[in-house]
Amino acid sequence: MTTVPHTPNTPHAPNTPNAPHAPNAPHTPGATAARAAEGPAEPRPRFRDLLAAEWLKLWSLRSTPWAYAVTVLTVVGFNAGTAYDTYRYWTSYDDRGRADFVRDGIALAEAFTANAAMLLVLAAGALGAAAVAGEYGSGLMRTTFTAVPARGSVMAAKAAVVTAVTTAVGTLTAVVSYAVTQAILSRRGVGLPFDHPGATRLLVASALLMPVAALTGMALGTLLHHLGTTIVLTVVTLVLLPAVFSSDRYWSALVDHTLPYEAWLRLTQPATFTTAHPWSTGGAWTVYAAWALAACVVTVVGARHRDP
Repeated sequence: MTTVPHTPNTPHAPNTPNAPHAPNAPHTPGATAARAAEGPAEPRPRFRDLLAAEWLKLWSLRSTPWAYAVTVLTVVGFNAGTAYDTYRYWTSYDDRGRADFVRDGIALAEAFTANAAMLLVLAAGALGAAAVAGEYGSGLMRTTFTAVPARGSVMAAKAAVVTAVTTAVGTLTAVVSYAVTQAILSRRGVGLPFDHPGATRLLVASALLMPVAALTGMALGTLLHHLGTTIVLTVVTLVLLPAVFSSDRYWSALVDHTLPYEAWLRLTQPATFTTAHPWSTGGAWTVYAAWALAACVVTVVGARHRDP
């Protein structure tokens, strides 16, 4: 008789109502593949990355260096031409005319003339307008905001880059103009050194006029989105309004004293200059700061509320 071997009984799991649940099941292959396809989350761009991107975008156009170079050469040429006219016709002045030239500080005024300042305002306003309105017109702004939805940060970086570039170019223009004009006038013995009283204020006011005008163009470009319309309105705001309002009447003088070009005139005019409604150099510096700050706010905030 064959004996069947006895196998031990398999232990049963305890049948208790409070048994712990089994651990979560591993992810299915489909979910794992979907997560792998998404890839790691991209880091949020830092502000310095936006600055670098705007810097590259500004200089990616070949016309940008030429535009700034032509602006510098033209403004310096205007100032140098005025100084050369004085040098050329100096011998035709009588003794009183020569004395008035020195006493009234005309040599300092010829270091950066009103016509050159007006030309600088036009060029800077157009460059600032093109930096924003040109990008809107080409459709590149839509791509930029798609890549970086933080519109305020993008526009703040753009404003910072344009401010830095125009300040540097404006400083170069003012310094070169002063050096060239005074070198020409020195051949008649009436040139002024850089440490002459009032020279520093003229240099700073002329250098900062360019970023103020460029930021104004940027702000208008943010609101209008159309390059041609923006340039026209920039010219009206920065150039035509100073011609419309004058300092002869009180209310007209109040408006006149709030414009950047008139602020530049106040900062660069000689001490002997008088007007019916005088105002301080501190007020002129305040106009500079107010226009720059307001333009930055409009550029940053305006982009958030309008689709490109």
